[in-house]
Amino acid sequence: MKSLYLLGGADHAVPTRELAQRLGISSPSVSEMVTRLSAHGLVEHDRYRGQQLTKEGRKVALELVRHHRLLEMFLVRVLGYSWDEVHDEAERLEHVISERMEQRIFDLLGRPELDPHGHVIPTLTGKVRPASRRALSDAKAGERLIVEGVSDDDPERLRELERRGLTPGTRLAVVSPSEFEGPVEVSIRRRRSSVPLGLARGMFVVEDRQ
Repeated sequence: MKSLYLLGGADHAVPTRELAQRLGISSPSVSEMVTRLSAHGLVEHDRYRGQQLTKEGRKVALELVRHHRLLEMFLVRVLGYSWDEVHDEAERLEHVISERMEQRIFDLLGRPELDPHGHVIPTLTGKVRPASRRALSDAKAGERLIVEGVSDDDPERLRELERRGLTPGTRLAVVSPSEFEGPVEVSIRRRRSSVPLGLARGMFVVEDRQ
């Protein structure tokens, strides 16, 4: 359900093959799980279009997303994990923490709005502040941008982003955009840097208005 939400399943139907690829399992296994969730009123399934979360399903998915992102922040800030280590740990813990523990973690961390990767933490009431989905790879020359968030599905990529100083909150100016699958040339604190396209596609940016 969380994977379905992250693929946009709260707003539109997600094809079974796409969901199976994200989960790393077969399409028949996904169909079996979706059938069970549909029986509980959490997912609507269409054999041609795919599956979409119901209103109740979205609520449950957002609760899991909240658990996951709070746990990632807790693991980084309190237990000293690096940001490339926390995803799998949070995946295991998100299903077992109580609501009481969730609230304790939230308060202890100072009621954060973002996780270590710049992803928005849903509120208790299921509200999610809009976040940028515009990748640095789509930027144009001359734009001044801020890295708002990064994709967290590849630990090696996260380590490389950190090594290059391309973490959430980084301000940069685009010197030249990607051409013919080449890197994006940027300036960070007056230092020029080439960002490989594989990294730029996983960096989500907003306009720097300062």
